[in-house]
Amino acid sequence: MVVVMKERASEAQIDSVISRLIELGMDVHRSSGATRTVLGVVGPQKVDPELIGLLDGVHEVLRITEPYKRASRTFKPEDTIIVLDDVRIGGDEVIMMAGPCSAETDEQVMASAAAVKKAGAKILRGGAFKPRSSPYSFQGHGEKGLQMLRRAGDAHNLKVITEVMDANQIELIGQYADIYQVGARNMQNFTLLRELGHTRKPVLLKRGLSATIEEWLMSAEYILAGGNNDVILCERGIRTFETATRNTFDISAIPVIKKLSHLPIVADPSHGAGRRDMVPQLARAAVAAGADGLIIEVHHDPDHAWSDGAQSMFPAQFDRLMAELRIIAPAIGRSICLEPVSRRGWSR
Repeated sequence: MVVVMKERASEAQIDSVISRLIELGMDVHRSSGATRTVLGVVGPQKVDPELIGLLDGVHEVLRITEPYKRASRTFKPEDTIIVLDDVRIGGDEVIMMAGPCSAETDEQVMASAAAVKKAGAKILRGGAFKPRSSPYSFQGHGEKGLQMLRRAGDAHNLKVITEVMDANQIELIGQYADIYQVGARNMQNFTLLRELGHTRKPVLLKRGLSATIEEWLMSAEYILAGGNNDVILCERGIRTFETATRNTFDISAIPVIKKLSHLPIVADPSHGAGRRDMVPQLARAAVAAGADGLIIEVHHDPDHAWSDGAQSMFPAQFDRLMAELRIIAPAIGRSICLEPVSRRGWSR
């Protein structure tokens, strides 16, 4: 349930209500707005809303009808903004995450990091552990790949996001990455999600291959219930009967999430289409629809990439996309990459 305090409720009244709720075995999340304080309340016990409504300073008590509680906008009306030093995910700026599908070599990771940084990305993406459909495909370099990503991130002042596939990888990846990424295949790996709830680093949760939006938010709830409030949702396309693209990119999921949840949402047009020639169109549409960021595969030589080369953009293509997004973002009251950018040409 949600407890809305009166507009002029004192700190003593707010603290008294919180203390009473804790006594009743509930977890309380306080959200203080410009005029009111809202208390999000969850727990295993059933509490009589009328009794809470009689406490001093309480304006009203609302039941949360959605099965996901902490992820609901009823629970937390204002947007969640995740802060990593000077990077704010969910704020006015649309944050760009970009880099290769896989960390292959030091030279490849460093070149890709330099390219995306020059274009305006704030976060370097790349895989060290790769979930592949075929057991014979490149599976990643493991810790060696993590070291490559960290070196490149430090060299170019980029945060690092990389995928975690299993609970036993959390500690190792946490030594190198700034953000954990949960892939589509693991969206309902509840053991992994529970463990990530005990960490204090942001988690990017991709939508499952055929998951509904409610199922996706319920998976986010596992992480939030563990105490980790820094969850980023990622729309990456879902599996349908259509075969013209790798997945069916669900643009409508972005405004739906914005309505239902306070969590930031980013879009992954690379997996949404599976073809680099379609990525710019989907990226532009995602920003226009309200995405808080994009995660895009960029490779300095995608024709020779070890994985997902067909959906990886050339650096020059990424430069041009960034220039286009700087036109779109202000039209909807957002900004993107405020630093000056030097382009290398848009021939490809």
